[in-house]
Amino acid sequence: MSADSELSNVLNRRQQINEALENGQEVKHTFKVVNVYTEFHEFSRKQIKEYQATFNKYDTGGDGYLDLTELKVMMEKLRAPQTHLGLKAMIAEVDEDHDGRISFREFLLIYRKAQAGELDTDSGLSELARRTEINVDEVGVGGAKTFFEAKIEQQLRTNKFHDEIREEREQLRRAEEEKLMRRQQFQQRAAIFQQN
Repeated sequence: MSADSELSNVLNRRQQINEALENGQEVKHTFKVVNVYTEFHEFSRKQIKEYQATFNKYDTGGDGYLDLTELKVMMEKLRAPQTHLGLKAMIAEVDEDHDGRISFREFLLIYRKAQAGELDTDSGLSELARRTEINVDEVGVGGAKTFFEAKIEQQLRTNKFHDEIREEREQLRRAEEEKLMRRQQFQQRAAIFQQN
């Protein structure tokens, strides 16, 4: 986004807020999370960088957004062409700020929704997520291993029982260590009495 358009957006937003306040309307504040690494904790840093590379590959305008044309080209190169209406529906499904294009943050929402099973299996976004997932031929077995370990970790994190089981194991381990220390202390004291 150029500095002029960014300034224009800020000034337009300020004007909307002032007009709403003058009319006695409530103004809802909008905040954007700018750190995708903290917002999308289910992905590893490496995964986010891979998604960023994919995003940048198709962001031919270099403006930080995938517009309708760029999304069309992307889907054609992924061998999953979509109709004009299909492309618009894809954008609308993740376009949280309703600007008619997909930012990198919104691009990551596609993968979050795919992991959560929130995408229709025959939708364009589902196809995009499947076709841009990790490719073992490109990243090698080590990259695939990292990818699948991160997926498993994410699934385990969402399982509330996993945390309880891990806590129980930790308590058992601590109890065993304390038992072993008491036994060693007892043996040390018993050795002192045996010497006397």
